[in-house]
Amino acid sequence: MNPTDSWHRATGGLFGTIVPLGWDVSGVVEAVGPGVTLFAPGDEVFGMPRLPKAAGTYAEYVTAPARHLARKPATLSHIEAAALPLVALTAWQALVDTAEVRPGQRVLIHAAAGGVGHVAVQIAKARGAYVIGTARADNHEFVRELGADEVIDYTETDFAETVRDIDVVLDTVGGEYGPRSLRTLRQGGVVVSLASPAEAALAAAARPLGLRAGFMIVEADRASMLAVAVLVDAGALRVHVDTVLPLELAAKAHDIADNQRTRGKIVLSVDQNL
Repeated sequence: MNPTDSWHRATGGLFGTIVPLGWDVSGVVEAVGPGVTLFAPGDEVFGMPRLPKAAGTYAEYVTAPARHLARKPATLSHIEAAALPLVALTAWQALVDTAEVRPGQRVLIHAAAGGVGHVAVQIAKARGAYVIGTARADNHEFVRELGADEVIDYTETDFAETVRDIDVVLDTVGGEYGPRSLRTLRQGGVVVSLASPAEAALAAAARPLGLRAGFMIVEADRASMLAVAVLVDAGALRVHVDTVLPLELAAKAHDIADNQRTRGKIVLSVDQNL
């Protein structure tokens, strides 16, 4: 599950009404439609179907466009693979497609121990970047193990006063984090916000400073899924699963997500044998 699940449950989200929840999925192909050539029954696949439309992956069976899926990395269990698509696609599309992170650049990742953040740290490192993450003190060792070069305790230190010469900021938090992050950038730097489409004001504030900023929403993308799978099987990317619960305890999973700080991801398991 992902924060967007909680948001759609609470607000109706982009649709204005409650929709079948869930976008991440990993499982075994049961059947394919006419003309599908990418997969056959029995193939193990993972993906993030249909976003921003409803996918309804809190279920035993899920339908999906074939090109919204990719073959599951051989090195991952289905539990691990189910935790990966939305956060990995988000991090990849923000850092690689939008910000075009290059070797030697300095990248600041907020909430670096979270679902998107902990994957983003690894993708930025795989791109050859110098990575700085913000996280609570009890997550510093975890974030360093992911490859971060520096970790800042945001409860004790104002990153906007101490971090400089950043090329790319990935803002997964929102609020004042966006405007404060502008102060860390060098000329030509960019803030990619995942928090809210209301961040248009942030883009307006960035332009006079010679900076870029904007909001991004993740899209289903087979090419990015394949790139993520290559990183996983090469040992350059792993996903941390904090909690696994059976599907019938989905409400408990939402309670944990809403009221506790989690490291990495929460996964709902339909079949404990997968």
